[in-house]
Amino acid sequence: MKIYHQLSDYVKPQCPVVTVGTFDGVHIGHRKILERLRQAADSMGGSVVVLTFHPHPRKVISGRDSDFEMLNTPYEKAALLEAAGVDVLVIQPFTLEFSRIEYDTFVRRVLIEALGVHTLVIGYDHQFGYGRKGGMEALRRMAPMWGFGVEEIPKQDIEQVAISSTRIRRALHSGEVEMAASLLGYSYSFEGTVVEGRRLGRTLGFPTANLRVDDPDKLVPMNGVYAVLVEWEGMQAAQIGALNIGNRPTFDNGDRTIEVHLLDFSGDLYGKVLRIRLAKFLRAEMKFGTVEQLAEQLRIDCDHCRNCFAN
Repeated sequence: MKIYHQLSDYVKPQCPVVTVGTFDGVHIGHRKILERLRQAADSMGGSVVVLTFHPHPRKVISGRDSDFEMLNTPYEKAALLEAAGVDVLVIQPFTLEFSRIEYDTFVRRVLIEALGVHTLVIGYDHQFGYGRKGGMEALRRMAPMWGFGVEEIPKQDIEQVAISSTRIRRALHSGEVEMAASLLGYSYSFEGTVVEGRRLGRTLGFPTANLRVDDPDKLVPMNGVYAVLVEWEGMQAAQIGALNIGNRPTFDNGDRTIEVHLLDFSGDLYGKVLRIRLAKFLRAEMKFGTVEQLAEQLRIDCDHCRNCFAN
């Protein structure tokens, strides 16, 4: 898959079949739409082209959504789109200036002049351009003028995408990682760099890797303990881990931390980037009366992690 980070860098492929959207999560609803693009492109010997944006338009246009959390980093989204059969990905920087392009200018400058669209596949209710004044009616009117085709994605497919995106975020904020995985079509994951911590886990006999999530927009699930699989560059097989997200109420109820204990690993991971794949929510974060009680619970958590993957 070819990736362009702005429209001005784009090189037109053969017969571009284009869609436009944020595709956050690239979940099962999105992939159904991408399958339609792949079929259309194959039928005419063309290429699937996805135009997406970074940052998310909601973060730029609406101040109240400035803390809107993303299911994918740009890198994760690109990998998922490639796996879904996309040939060309254009990640256009989204700015206030870009948001103020009128819809007819958007068609001419972006779809025709920049992308060279042959066929546009778009949702029945898609709105675009300044003030979201452009829609399917305008596209059908303008398509013959500019010589491109328009295919409408049915209402039920678009509604599935919208519902799924909302449900996935709600599920992750509720610790329902298995529900999120069923909607995504894959286990939700995030990456974090291992940084120096307070070594509290080591004193309990459960050393942990303290993680710093480097993408500030990435959604981190609700506080609690999770069974996870952990991967990093150069490793031979994923490691089973017990992940804790929270404020360490037994000790000081301080800043939110993310730390993972690897059940069958010992060694130095400082500076490494770990990918955490969530498998199961085990329990909410709790405050214990003594560190001995906490240590006993950690032993139980590790047993649950093993059982999770054994089953």
